[in-house]
Amino acid sequence: MSVNETLWLGIDCGGTYLKAGLYNRTGAELGIERCALQTLSAQPGYAERDMPLLWQSCHQTIAALLKRAGITGDRIAGIGISAQGKGLFLLDKQDRPLGNAILSSDRRALDIVRRWQQDGIPEQLYPFTRQTLWTGHPASLLRWLKENEPARYARIGSIMMGHDYLRWCLTGQKGCEETNISESNLYNMARGEYDPQLLQMLDISEISGALLPIVGSSQRCGEVTSQVAALTGLRAGTPVVGGLFDVVSTALCAGLEDEKALNAVMGTWAVTSGITRGIRDSEPHPYVYGRYVNDGEYIVHEASPTSSANLEWFTARWGNLSFDDINQAVASLPKAGSDLIFLPFLYGSNAGLEMTSGFYGMQALHTRAHLLQAIYEGVVFSHMTHLNRMRERFTDAHTLRVTGGPAHSAVWMQMLADVSGMRVELPQLEETGCYGAALAARVGTGAYRDFAEAQRELQLPIGTVLPDAAAHQRYQEKYHRYQHLIEALQGFHARTKEHKL
Repeated sequence: MSVNETLWLGIDCGGTYLKAGLYNRTGAELGIERCALQTLSAQPGYAERDMPLLWQSCHQTIAALLKRAGITGDRIAGIGISAQGKGLFLLDKQDRPLGNAILSSDRRALDIVRRWQQDGIPEQLYPFTRQTLWTGHPASLLRWLKENEPARYARIGSIMMGHDYLRWCLTGQKGCEETNISESNLYNMARGEYDPQLLQMLDISEISGALLPIVGSSQRCGEVTSQVAALTGLRAGTPVVGGLFDVVSTALCAGLEDEKALNAVMGTWAVTSGITRGIRDSEPHPYVYGRYVNDGEYIVHEASPTSSANLEWFTARWGNLSFDDINQAVASLPKAGSDLIFLPFLYGSNAGLEMTSGFYGMQALHTRAHLLQAIYEGVVFSHMTHLNRMRERFTDAHTLRVTGGPAHSAVWMQMLADVSGMRVELPQLEETGCYGAALAARVGTGAYRDFAEAQRELQLPIGTVLPDAAAHQRYQEKYHRYQHLIEALQGFHARTKEHKL
């Protein structure tokens, strides 16, 4: 690395970690720093984050990265931020954090969403928003505040998402980045702007004045202040761009550019996404759309919090095994050889609001290895719910590009290929959030004309996993049993609800 080489800083604010990475003109990673983030849960279903503490973690992580890499702030040409979507980061009318941020995994608004579903509100909103309506959306959380904390609701001065808040901390400039705010249920997808009609339908019109200007992913949205420069070692005046919704960042890093490949993200959330031009009507499912980084393009995706966080929960409580040990245990068993089924719904489901997690079919002969194998299978089966729907929309897709922690497991990736019957490709990139954020900064500071040019120059190595036809047949049989179990439990919950009424 040349001592005079220009660098870009990418920050990624996720569900469990804040990360910062340094990248050069060709995209080579020259340093990475991570900081664990705490999720606060004062009551069941709550998922919050201390906003001043988040900013402290951010500026300390940046400072630690520069120090470890031996980099001075004048080497950095621009900064971008990627972040988890949805949730709610609020400032009051004096620009102070208004309580804790509420994260996308928060479920306090469950009763409100149920009422909306009974009243047909999601169906009324969808033609305008192209969103589903669930508990972690800003719209749901704002309505919850109006009903349950009216004094706090009345003090709302600015409505943000995670990267908007951190960008404001860096620059003092306010705005909502488009790829993220477009999926808030406050935004009209076809018109590309906030829609007062949506606020009326959701009965939250009072917050219209707190909606911030919409900014582009690579748009310059302020500069590092002198106060932040003193905290971090960055140069005052360094430009900061709008940034990215982390699902968009991952799609960029996966190299999605047409409808022939899909991207699966396996982390806290199970996400399957594809890129398309224009919005279609009369589709087989109410697909979630969001603005993409290129003009006229949209990201289409299906998602639920049903992925590898289920494994992390299990091993943290019963085993504390290394990832290598887990993979060896799963690989020691025949593929689809057990009747044990796991529903990966610890943090939410894609099979109904009432559905919860659990093992079914457990017998005395089952070992910890069988439980781990069932978790691997359950996570893949849950992904298949989204992948199958997406393949109805993207009929030319023949390749699945996978990112996230499970992508490091040859056993898990072979299982995904076997279950799906698709060619699985694994971009060899560790930190897609930081990388994508730095890519946005490179575009915004003129290193590339646009994201299309930047993506063409990506030369990431890609691993390949091909499906085993015999295993595919066995897994299809077990996947159908998984689906039958869900259908049976949906009937159970429906009858239970009727009994309560």
